Amino acid sequence: MEDIAGKTFDVVIVGSGPAGLTAALYAARADLNPIVFEGPEPGGQLMQTTDVENYPGYPEGVMGPQMMQDFREQAQRFGADTRYGMVTNIEFDERPYKITIDEEVDIKAKSIIISTGASAKWLGLDSEQKMRGKGVSACATCDGAFFRDQHVIVVGGGDTAMEEATFLTKFASKVTVLHRRQELRASKTMQQRAFNDKKIEFMWDTELEEVLGEDAVDGVKVINNETREITTLDDVKGVFIAIGHKPNTDLFKGVLEMDDVGYIKTKGQSTKTDMPGIFASGDAMDAVYRQAVTAAGTGCKAALDAESYLAEMEVSQEAVAEEHWK
Repeated sequence: MEDIAGKTFDVVIVGSGPAGLTAALYAARADLNPIVFEGPEPGGQLMQTTDVENYPGYPEGVMGPQMMQDFREQAQRFGADTRYGMVTNIEFDERPYKITIDEEVDIKAKSIIISTGASAKWLGLDSEQKMRGKGVSACATCDGAFFRDQHVIVVGGGDTAMEEATFLTKFASKVTVLHRRQELRASKTMQQRAFNDKKIEFMWDTELEEVLGEDAVDGVKVINNETREITTLDDVKGVFIAIGHKPNTDLFKGVLEMDDVGYIKTKGQSTKTDMPGIFASGDAMDAVYRQAVTAAGTGCKAALDAESYLAEMEVSQEAVAEEHWK
C-alpha cells in the first residue's frame, strides 16, 4: 500500500462484489483509473455461493467464486487497480475526500463509489455455518431451484421469510416455516398469502437446533421453545435463513442519508447520495432486489454518475481559472 500513499484518485471504489467490480470496469474503460479496495470479503456474498444459474452469460451456470474472478479479471484488463485492503476511515469535511486504508495508509479521492453490500443475518449455529453453500442459504431466488421436489425449511417470521417461503413453493414439494413465536411479524397480506398456500406449513414456537449432514443437508433438528422437545426432520434437504439483512454501511452512518435499517438513500433513479461526489451501488442501497445482476446494474450507473460528476467538476474548475486570469 505504500506505493499509493498520499496519491489522489479520480475514483475510489469501496467493496468488490458485482456492483463494485462492474463500477470498476466502467470507470476503467472511461480512463478514470479506478482503484478498488476489496474489503473484508473480496468478491462479496457470491464467494459463499456454489452454483449461480441466474446470471446472464453463463448458460451452464458458474461457481460464485469463479464468477467474481471473471468480473475482477475483466475490470483489471481495462486498467482497474484491485487491492486487498479495507477502508477504515473517510474524512467527509473537505474535498478531495481523505481515505484511510487498513488504519495506516492515507489517499485522496475526487469521487467515491460505495459498494460495500449487505450481509445476511445468521442464527450463529456452528452447523449452520458449516453447511453454508451446501444446502444452507439466505437467498431463495438464488438457490431455490436446486431443491426441486424436495422438503425445505425457512427460518423467520417477517415479510422476508414469507416471500422466501412463497417463492420456494415453485420448486419444493413442501416448505416448512420455523418461527420462534406463536404469531408472525409479516404484514397481513404476506401472512395470508403464505397461509393460503397448501405447500407451506408452520411450526410455531420452534427454532432450528442443528443442521445435519456433511457434504449436503441431510435433515435438521428443531426444538420447541415451550416443551424443549427436540424433533428430527430427516427429509429436509434445504435450509433457508430469512431473518433479514444488514447493509454494511456503518462507515457512513451519521454522514449519508439512510433508511431505518441502514440502506443508503440515493436521489431519484441515480446513484447520487446527499454528499457531492459520493455514489452508492449494490446491496448497500438496495433493500428490495438484492441480486447479482441488479447490483451490477447499479455499479454501472454509479461509474457513469461518477464520470459525469468529474467532467462537471473539471469544467467548473476551468471556468474558475479562466475568470481568475481575466
